[in-house]
Amino acid sequence: MESHFATEAVAHLRRRTLRAAAVNLIGPTTMLGGVAWAFLQPYRLTFLHPHDQGFWWLFSEPPLYVVLVGLGFAVLLAPALIQDLEEVGDAPES
Repeated sequence: MESHFATEAVAHLRRRTLRAAAVNLIGPTTMLGGVAWAFLQPYRLTFLHPHDQGFWWLFSEPPLYVVLVGLGFAVLLAPALIQDLEEVGDAPES
């Protein structure tokens, strides 16, 4: 027994180009870099030791910003970029 949705999903995954896969990996790679940065330099995460720290010092957490930027890219930008790449790939050559 074959499922129509599963067949379409497998065909869609096979059509993805190397460019689309690379664009799709930028967000998770950036998030992984932010997490690695937080583990390698835990003193940058001031909420772990907030003694005598002001609001802006606690608000500014560079490794967390990197993770948020990667998440934003993966959720907001990557799907549109991949769709554009697929449209360019499906367009007839002139």
